[in-house]
Amino acid sequence: MPGKKVAEVERRDQILAATYRVAAEGGLWETTILQVAAEARVSPGLVIFHFESRRQLFLALLDHLLATTTVLLVDPAVDALPSPIDRLVAVLRLEMRRITSEPLRIRLTFDFWMAGVRDAAIRGRLQTEFARYRDAFRPLADEVLRSQPGRFPGVTPNGLAGVAVSLIKGCAVQAMIDADHFDVDDHLAAAVGLLSHFGTGPVA
Repeated sequence: MPGKKVAEVERRDQILAATYRVAAEGGLWETTILQVAAEARVSPGLVIFHFESRRQLFLALLDHLLATTTVLLVDPAVDALPSPIDRLVAVLRLEMRRITSEPLRIRLTFDFWMAGVRDAAIRGRLQTEFARYRDAFRPLADEVLRSQPGRFPGVTPNGLAGVAVSLIKGCAVQAMIDADHFDVDDHLAAAVGLLSHFGTGPVA
């Protein structure tokens, strides 16, 4: 029945949301079915009904986390900027602010990253989504390279896209290390300053 299926989807989403809160606050591998059930205000049996096991619950949580984290949405105002390099820097700033605005999401992502060292399924999901996120930067990177070939000699769109993502992920790491003092604009200004030397020879 359609109504029953909708209710089941809503209950599944309710359990996933509860899992996110519990795992982000207390740590992924410390999270139990009982804690999730209590947070979602359902029975432990209902959690098992929807996800079969703690491991499947965690994999579903990872899929949900990646679907709402590694997605590049470019603000229309960015497209109106005059140059490709301005557009790339603007996207970096927006993504850095978005990522660092949710410290619990950062913590949970790193929990999964550590788990992926030993778990092939988790590692595969992370690698696939991070590669897709990097690839989303490739058109921007390609525009930058074509507009300023002398500034980035020998650099490929993949290389510049990879650096862009590295800056964003590095921003997330720094925000986690020193949440009280980290400043996105300062981080980006330093990165842009380093990039401005690219192609000008060794930095003294």
